[in-house]
Amino acid sequence: MSDKPISPLRQRMIDDMTARRFSEKVQKAYDRHVRTFAAFLDRSPDTATSEDLRRFQLHMAQQQIGPGSSNAAIAALRFFFTVTLERLGLVRPLTTVNKPRRAPVVLSQEEAARLLEAAPGLKYRAALSVAYGAGLRVSEVVKALSIGIECAGHNPGGNEEATAVVADTIGRAVVHIMVTPVDMVKPHSSLLT
Repeated sequence: MSDKPISPLRQRMIDDMTARRFSEKVQKAYDRHVRTFAAFLDRSPDTATSEDLRRFQLHMAQQQIGPGSSNAAIAALRFFFTVTLERLGLVRPLTTVNKPRRAPVVLSQEEAARLLEAAPGLKYRAALSVAYGAGLRVSEVVKALSIGIECAGHNPGGNEEATAVVADTIGRAVVHIMVTPVDMVKPHSSLLT
């Protein structure tokens, strides 16, 4: 972790993490969170009480630490107290913080109709309708199309080149239509070349 002398307690935690094959990044993060907790306490973290942990979690909330960072600190402290110190009952008051869920942006019926009308042909409109109706993201459509193109080479009895060209063309049309703002979508003849 660093060149500074390591306390026996910190070395034990590092050994516990190494034995569980934690990545170096996770080990550094856990070490940092436990040191932050020790600084909050202004004493060794192995002397902490359940009330100290509750106050630390309240302190993180008052400092407006984000849910991801708070939950990472809680995971580090749970590991430290349950595995390294074997003090299972101490971490019971620690609770994870729920991340607020964002509602997805959904097109209005008019916007969806304009988007579908902008498709350069029936097969493109069908591909776009399926992708939009299934709630696929652009990256998911691209991945599905790339898998389709890869599978085209394993199409016994079919015209493999034609399948790959159609999949590629649909892919370019769908990606163009899905990434362009709705009011700017127009059929694009270059997608067909």
